[in-house]
Amino acid sequence: MVADLVLAECVYVLESFYGVSPVEVVALMRAAIAPPTIDVTDEPALLRALEIYELARIDFADAYLVAQAEVTGVDAILSFDRSIDRVATIARREP
Repeated sequence: MVADLVLAECVYVLESFYGVSPVEVVALMRAAIAPPTIDVTDEPALLRALEIYELARIDFADAYLVAQAEVTGVDAILSFDRSIDRVATIARREP
């Protein structure tokens, strides 16, 4: 089982340390969780987080929060991060 946090850390390292573009990061992470021998907690939510990360150009952690909000039916996220406003499916409220 690969924990969601491990995937988030991989995204961070690939992007910040190795300078890999978000498009390449998404391709690598999709390939990493694609094999049937790899089990993740919630594959649809992770794939949605990768999609949000790539399309909205927001941090993966924020994209993951948005994906989890979508999956659970939460309609707003409390955050100071205005980049979340780029995602039309969720409202951002300042704490």
